[in-house]
Amino acid sequence: MKVATVKLQNFKRFTNLTIRDIPASAKLVIIVGPNGSGKSSLFDAFNTWYRSKSGFGAPGDENYYRKDPTKAYSRGGNVVVQFHDHEDGRQVSKKSMYFRTAYRNDPDFNISSFGRMGAPHEQLKVSRFIDNDQTVSENYQRLVHATMAGVYSEDNDDMSVRALREELIGKVRQSMLNVFDDLVLNNIGDPLGDGSFHFKKGQVASYHYKNLSGGEKSAFDLLLDLNLKLDHYDDTVFFIDEPETHMHTGLQGNLIKEMHRIVPENSQMWITTHSLGVMRMAKTLSKEEPGSVVFIDFGEIDFDDEAVIGPASISGLMWEKFLSVALDDFSRDLNPEVLVMCEGNINGRKRKNFDSFLYGKIFSSKYPNVTFVSGGSCTEIEDTDHVGFRLLSEVLKGTKMARLIDRDDKSDEEVAELEAEGVFVTSRRHIEAYLFDDELIERLVIDKYRPDLLEEEGFDSDEEKRQELVRRAFEVKRSAMNNSVGRGRPTDDVKAASGDIYVGLKTLLNLTRCGNNADMFMRDVMSEYLCEDTNTFKELDEDVLAKILNA
Repeated sequence: MKVATVKLQNFKRFTNLTIRDIPASAKLVIIVGPNGSGKSSLFDAFNTWYRSKSGFGAPGDENYYRKDPTKAYSRGGNVVVQFHDHEDGRQVSKKSMYFRTAYRNDPDFNISSFGRMGAPHEQLKVSRFIDNDQTVSENYQRLVHATMAGVYSEDNDDMSVRALREELIGKVRQSMLNVFDDLVLNNIGDPLGDGSFHFKKGQVASYHYKNLSGGEKSAFDLLLDLNLKLDHYDDTVFFIDEPETHMHTGLQGNLIKEMHRIVPENSQMWITTHSLGVMRMAKTLSKEEPGSVVFIDFGEIDFDDEAVIGPASISGLMWEKFLSVALDDFSRDLNPEVLVMCEGNINGRKRKNFDSFLYGKIFSSKYPNVTFVSGGSCTEIEDTDHVGFRLLSEVLKGTKMARLIDRDDKSDEEVAELEAEGVFVTSRRHIEAYLFDDELIERLVIDKYRPDLLEEEGFDSDEEKRQELVRRAFEVKRSAMNNSVGRGRPTDDVKAASGDIYVGLKTLLNLTRCGNNADMFMRDVMSEYLCEDTNTFKELDEDVLAKILNA
């Protein structure tokens, strides 16, 4: 089903509201607005209409739904919903709408008994959008019932246990993998023992549901519920209030993308949000599938008067307005004096926010009011129309904005042209060249020196051993750089040699718990030696902050 128009009169937040012109192509409808703007109240209106039209009966709590007690109110009559694919005024099926409130907190569960499970659309799970909406334990029971039914179905006589298990939980597992890269649903345990969901997380083969983080539980809850119930809700409008609850920005986007993927094409999903991750992914989806995503703007509208609104055009100005909703507290209360956008990946796990984290760590003591953020690849940051940079510039009006990229193989002329456009360039090829500077390597050796190192080689004093270790450490770097050049890399490409440098220094100094790879070694160990009293820091400071602050 696809909603075309909804009209509300004397209902909660709204005096007389019409939302219209929602296209039949819309698969995802995003309600954007600050807290208290009426987003959840709109979903209460849909729920009220659904109850009166599907046979559940109109709700009776007029004090909750009625805005003005002096004006007319009829149960189920103050909300009118029109569809593209359903005749107006007719009853709708109980599977026509699906609701999830924002209060989806199921921290742990224990199953003491099992009863007969009816079809999910035959039960009214959500009465009001202020109610708790716990479904994980119920869905656990549904999986147990499905397992028993599968075991005793003659259709599965030739199916292996592995194949049956995959049929039952495979879709949920895949959805989780599409959102998380290190959280794999394994099994549902022993229903009559410690019955619960178990996951593979990192090196832990059986990670109990109750030990998941709040964000992981929230995402799992939504994906589990959708995947298990899509067979019942196959021609449906889905209403999910603030799906991003408890989640960080990157996870929000992954979750919305996956929910958008699994919702049937003949259905429609409405969500409310004021979160950047959700809006950013929705904008991306709208570009990938034009017409499939609609934004409804609830900001700056006086719902005490008559209001007629339709889909908001995702122009630059409107997107900046949405972003200001997401960043409102940050832009007013945590406004940095200087914000530097540098190279770096903001998604996934590999080198996520690597440069921005390191720059922030290195300069935090001297420049506490400077913030570094990742902005994508070098080419993206060089782009004068970089969307993220432009929008942050609009939202953070009192902040000095700058862009920073690595030197790589840029000529002096290229550097001059970029810096004339406000894009600053490091003097060395990349940040790794500073972190593995000889000065810092020498400090590492002196700091990690132990008398037992080289004790069998006949040195007369600790000082002689220190100097020999420094020499060998420099040789580790020189050898790694030569090997890198032999592989066709530039002579100053420290990043390409960083793996060999890391292994060589770790072996030479017999280091443990110093990071599992070169990136973590640079981030957690080498950066500690890039202090203000080093020449390397002074050079990096001159390369980066001095130029930016004086621009």
